[in-house]
Amino acid sequence: MVRENAGPGLTLRWILATLHLLGMAMSVASILARARALRGTLDGAGVRRVLAADNMWGISFLVMLSTGLWRALGSLEKGTDYYLSQPTFHAKMGLLALILILEVWPMITLIRWRVSLGRGQSVDAARAPAFARISSIQAVLIVLMIFAATAMARGIGF
Repeated sequence: MVRENAGPGLTLRWILATLHLLGMAMSVASILARARALRGTLDGAGVRRVLAADNMWGISFLVMLSTGLWRALGSLEKGTDYYLSQPTFHAKMGLLALILILEVWPMITLIRWRVSLGRGQSVDAARAPAFARISSIQAVLIVLMIFAATAMARGIGF
């Protein structure tokens, strides 16, 4: 059975929605991997595990963000007016803002770790337990974003 609205637009919307949800799932997995690595032994291999997980977190976040922006601001989905009128969308964006605020300190520190390693220096891992806690909180916030996204897709508002 072929739907009336089948075609390139429908396929692109489906692919973007899929990539958006996969980006969210990858974000949860990678931020939890970063938290786990930060709780581990932070010798040379341990620091590399932290930075590899952080790289995956960054990539998955960019997938989640770019596909979400395309869906919300592009003319492919329900339209910007629809999203901006939805309280669930505002809740989702509030969670995203909180994730970004929480990310500032770990991001700056992990950039410094990369610079130190590039210079052949050791890293100061004293804040690793705090970053592990922040990462765990961010994972919960992403899961809440997934709940908001699926609620919004089904017309459920808060």
